[in-house]
Amino acid sequence: MVVSASGPWKGGAAQQPGVQTRLLAAKVLAAVAGRGRSLKAELAAVLPKLDDGRDRALLEAICFAALRRHAVYEQALRQWLQKPLGARDADLKGLLLAGFAQLDALQLPAHAALSATVDAARALGRERQAGLVNAVLRRAQREGFPDARAEDAWPAWLQEHVRRDWPAQAGAVFAASLQPAPLWLRVNRQRYPRDAYLSLLHEAGIEAEGSALAADAIRLPVAVPVASLPGFGEGAVSVQDLSAQQVADALAPAPGARVLDACAAPGGKAAHLLERDPGLRLLALDVDARRLQRIRETFNRTGVGASAQVRATDAADCAAWWDGEPFDAVLLDAPCSATGVIRRQPDVLLHRRPGDIDALVAQQARLLDALWQVLAPGGVLVYATCSILRRENQQQIAAFLARTEDARIDRLPEGFGHDDAGTRQRLPGEHDGDGFFHARLVKNH
Repeated sequence: MVVSASGPWKGGAAQQPGVQTRLLAAKVLAAVAGRGRSLKAELAAVLPKLDDGRDRALLEAICFAALRRHAVYEQALRQWLQKPLGARDADLKGLLLAGFAQLDALQLPAHAALSATVDAARALGRERQAGLVNAVLRRAQREGFPDARAEDAWPAWLQEHVRRDWPAQAGAVFAASLQPAPLWLRVNRQRYPRDAYLSLLHEAGIEAEGSALAADAIRLPVAVPVASLPGFGEGAVSVQDLSAQQVADALAPAPGARVLDACAAPGGKAAHLLERDPGLRLLALDVDARRLQRIRETFNRTGVGASAQVRATDAADCAAWWDGEPFDAVLLDAPCSATGVIRRQPDVLLHRRPGDIDALVAQQARLLDALWQVLAPGGVLVYATCSILRRENQQQIAAFLARTEDARIDRLPEGFGHDDAGTRQRLPGEHDGDGFFHARLVKNH
């Protein structure tokens, strides 16, 4: 796993990785921009093919940069190509996008970027188009690309949602969402106190600082490969954004409580709860059986696997999995639009469609209603999303409270973000965290 590549590339001309890196970047961009695939999934599949950490970092940097500036680069292709590239040319188009990102956003030395990218065209079996790639990239080098407003990267319908929901903050949301995200770490309390782990980082020459907003959080201003983190392989520390770490504080289950994580994959939030209290009786569910392995890997690496049960099921279908014993605390990290994490998942802006929001809102409501039934009187349910859209967040909770007589909001402190009728919303980049929503609900006796 490499976590440094979404930031600026610092390589020099003598150190540029080669053709294979550009070739893999082209294939990732073709899959993401051309076939609607997930950037995270595509990177996970190709990064192991590169042995050198610098190559992996550059591959990620190219892909992130190309997707953040996708609208600008698409416009350039429309202007500079005599006829548009077809579906069969997705890899070639991906290679051109990768070339643009190297010359423009990453500011790599032009001779290295051009040479390796043209050679990658030949490696793709595009010998006849290598000249085209060379000509287009040389034109990009000469003419450059126009500056673009941050909001222009967002589809118009989604811009409207953000401006309506957050009129005073919309400009900052658009800008922050296209900036590289910092690397946040979560220290495993079962292994180290946070101050002790900070000392280990400093001894390793890694700049780091704690956060007053989350007791286990450490921020690295300059990201590094996780393999260089002391004790990472042994579970001493995990990668998790500040906002996601605050879920454990929002839920705050009593010692030894029975806890449900209803949409658990890849398992980071459940692991955090168990790192704080290994005595929790925790059940982790996920609807996708293929993702259970990710949860188990997370639990095993952090050393909490013996304390939890894992099951593949639809959490909203309680009859299929619930044994009738109520839970003291329920975490619903609900499926959402992911509009708060675009700086980590820029492909969201390419893939999201207006109808998606209606479907997600309906799914979230179904989960809320079902999981409320398994919560014990006096228990706590935390509803969380990585969305910034009020339909998925505050309005979703308001509608739930209107139809649920025994539910009330327990207000969280201001460190969780903007107050929104008793719920809390952090917007992208605030306190260097991701956009994230928290609502803490209590079931009346």
